[in-house]
Amino acid sequence: MHSDTQKDTPKLAKIRAILAKAEDPAASPEEAQAYFAKAAELMSRYGIERAMLAEAQPETDKPVERVVFEKGSYLLDRVELLMSIVNALGGQSVRWRVYDWESGKYVQKIKMYGYESVLDRAEMLYTSLLLQAFNGMKQGRPMRGESTTAYRKAWLTGFRYTVTQRLSQAEQMAVEEANRQLGGRSAELVLARREDAIRAIFKAAHPKLRTAPKRRLTGSGWREGAEAGERADLGTSARLNSGRRQAVVA
Repeated sequence: MHSDTQKDTPKLAKIRAILAKAEDPAASPEEAQAYFAKAAELMSRYGIERAMLAEAQPETDKPVERVVFEKGSYLLDRVELLMSIVNALGGQSVRWRVYDWESGKYVQKIKMYGYESVLDRAEMLYTSLLLQAFNGMKQGRPMRGESTTAYRKAWLTGFRYTVTQRLSQAEQMAVEEANRQLGGRSAELVLARREDAIRAIFKAAHPKLRTAPKRRLTGSGWREGAEAGERADLGTSARLNSGRRQAVVA
């Protein structure tokens, strides 16, 4: 994935370096989980810090638009994972199928709307979770006589559903923790205003947007993919069972 605008702050560079360690094939499962947990914890704090700072200094975190072109195998599954992550973090996105004259194939163009800090986190999470998803998908075993492609598409859908549900819950837990520290509902109100602002920008840009038809999946891999999504450590698993808000999956 390549976006046309993304700049690393020192904190984002640190998070990216930790994620790279988590994704290293040489790392043991325990080491990878510890690295990813640390990265996710830093990302959650970063998101709240940027939102609260921007409440007092709006120029520090402004609404932005980013365009991404996705290509490769399991293209719609890649795109749906990215768009679901953006949605879970409070952004909005839309996609089109466009022709790539260089490759002679159709690719997916995704336009994302959100505050800069939100899209920074979404892109980093996407890169890491996509790697985890494809590694896990390849280890799955279709039923005898089943299409491997059909199995893997269902697997990826189950993974995406579970991961983005957990991500939404983790975000809510981070907000509630910030509210406790601030003594009120300050963080919750700030984030609600930001999400409203992005929705308004998105609706103004796409007033006649149509919902894509639901995909028909026939493979048996959904359950195994969902279980893998449960194992994808977002760094806040100890708090997720107390989450009160369910995710809305794109």
